[in-house]
Amino acid sequence: MAKAKTVYSCTECGGQTSKWQGQCPHCQAWNTLVESVAEVSAPKRFSGLAAPSQIVMLADVEAAEESRLATGISEFDRVLGGGLVPGAVILIGGDPGIGKSTLLLQALCRMSAQHPVLYVSGEESAAQVALRAKRLALDVTTTRVLAEINVEKILAATGAVKPLVAVMDSIQTLYSDQLQSAPGSVAQVRECAAQLTRFAKASGTVIVLVGHVTKEGAIAGPRVLEHMVDTVLYFEGDTHSSFRLVRAIKNRFGAVNEIGVFAMGDKGLRGVTNPSALFLSRHGEQVAGSCVCVTQEGTRPLLVEVQALVDEAHAPNPRRLTVGLDQNRLALLLAVLHRHAGIACFDQDVFVNAVGGVRITEPAADLAVLLAVVSSLKNKPLSDKLVVFGEVGLAGEVRPVQRGQERLKEAAKLGFKQAIIPAANAPKQPTPGIEVHAVTRIEEAVGWVR
Repeated sequence: MAKAKTVYSCTECGGQTSKWQGQCPHCQAWNTLVESVAEVSAPKRFSGLAAPSQIVMLADVEAAEESRLATGISEFDRVLGGGLVPGAVILIGGDPGIGKSTLLLQALCRMSAQHPVLYVSGEESAAQVALRAKRLALDVTTTRVLAEINVEKILAATGAVKPLVAVMDSIQTLYSDQLQSAPGSVAQVRECAAQLTRFAKASGTVIVLVGHVTKEGAIAGPRVLEHMVDTVLYFEGDTHSSFRLVRAIKNRFGAVNEIGVFAMGDKGLRGVTNPSALFLSRHGEQVAGSCVCVTQEGTRPLLVEVQALVDEAHAPNPRRLTVGLDQNRLALLLAVLHRHAGIACFDQDVFVNAVGGVRITEPAADLAVLLAVVSSLKNKPLSDKLVVFGEVGLAGEVRPVQRGQERLKEAAKLGFKQAIIPAANAPKQPTPGIEVHAVTRIEEAVGWVR
C-alpha cells in the first residue's frame, strides 16, 4: 500500500507547503505549520464555460432592514447587536466547561416556542443533551436535537426540517466526506465551515458554530475561520468563578467589543442587569490605592474599581505587574508620572489590578490607574464617591475620551458624587447629582490626592 502523501498546513491562514518551515510562506506567521494528509480531489470534468452570474446595479438593490430574532436572553441579544439576523453565521468560543453549550441550549429552548430550531451535537449523545436540559429545568417540548458529525448528513437533515436557528456543537467534531483527513484538522474545519456558511446564506437559517480554543485562548483551527463568519463571540471569565463575560470580537451587524455579563447558577446562565456592581468591591472604610474608573464596553459604560499596591522594592529590578490591564501601558504611565508630576516609582514595586476579572483595553483608564498608584504610594485614600476617567498623553496632558456624557450619567445613577475628567469632556450643562472637576494636566489630577 502506497504511503499517503503529507503536506504542512498553516493554522493561521490555511495555506499549504510540501516541507515544514519555521515560518509560513503565505502569511509569514511563525510556528503555525502542522502536518496533515494531502487531500486527493476527484478530477473535475470540463463542460465548457460556466454560465455567467447576473450583475446588477447597486442602486437597484433593495436594502431592506430585516427584523432580528430575539433569543429570550437580554444580555445575549445585547452582544449580538439586538438579536439574531436571518442567514448570519455566528462563531462562539471559550474554555472547556465555561458555559457555551449551556447558554446556546437555553437560548434554543426559549426560541423553540415561536420558531423552529435544531441543536446538532457532535460531542454528546441525544440522551446526554436531554439530561442537561432536564438539569437546567428547560422546556424541551418543541426543541429538535440531532447527534451527528457528518456535515453532509447534517445539511440534509437541516434542509428537510428548515429550522430558523441551528447550533453546531462543535465545529471541530464535524467532518466532510469530500476530505480524507480527521475531524478537527485544518482542512476539515475550513471545509465544514464553508459548507455551513453557504447553506446559511442560501436558506436564511442562522448557523451558530461552537469552537474550541487553544491554550493561548484563540479559537482552534485556521484563522480564516473567523473571516468566514459574520460574528465572533468569546467567553471570558474564570471557570472557578460564577460570573462570565461574552465579548463580541467581530460583528457585522452590531457593535464590536460589546459585552454581556452572566452569572452561572444551578439553573444555567442568567443575565446580570447591573454589571457595574460586579466590578466594584465593597470596603468597610476608605482604603488607599483604590480608584473607580468608567470604561466603555461597546455601547455600555461600566464602572470598574482599579486597585494599586506600591511597595518598596527589595530587588535590583522593581516589579511591574498588572491584572486586567496592559503591563506596557503601566510602565509608560509611571514614566509620565515621574517626568511631569515629579513622583518617582523607580525604586518601588507596582501592582495594579482591575476588580472582578474584567480586562480593560481602552486608554480611558489611564488617569484612574495613576491616581490609584499615587494614592497607594502616599497612603492617602481617595473618596469612595469619586469616579475618574481620561487618557494620559506622553506630554502629561489629559486627553478626552469618547462618550463622556454617558459615562457621567452612569456614575451619577450609581450614586457617585464627584468626577475627575478631561477638560474637553466637561459638560456644558451641569450633570444632576454629580460634581465635575475638569483637568488638563496630570499635575492637576494628582493634586486631588491629599
